[in-house]
Amino acid sequence: MTLIEKIPTLTDEQVVNLLANARRLHTDGDERQQAAASELLPALEAAATARRTERLASAQAKRTAARKPKPVAA
Repeated sequence: MTLIEKIPTLTDEQVVNLLANARRLHTDGDERQQAAASELLPALEAAATARRTERLASAQAKRTAARKPKPVAA
């Protein structure tokens, strides 16, 4: 199983850490590390964005559900 195939099984924290490492290696690593990071970055960025969007939507839904309805004037 490749690292790209493992991304869906990683926790949010693991994805963020791996993304940070891939970004660092993409700029500061040797040629082999830069090539590997270039291969991983699109998949990691997509996964991180999707997970962030899901967390924000979930938080918004929770806030909306917790909000007390305003009384309707008769």
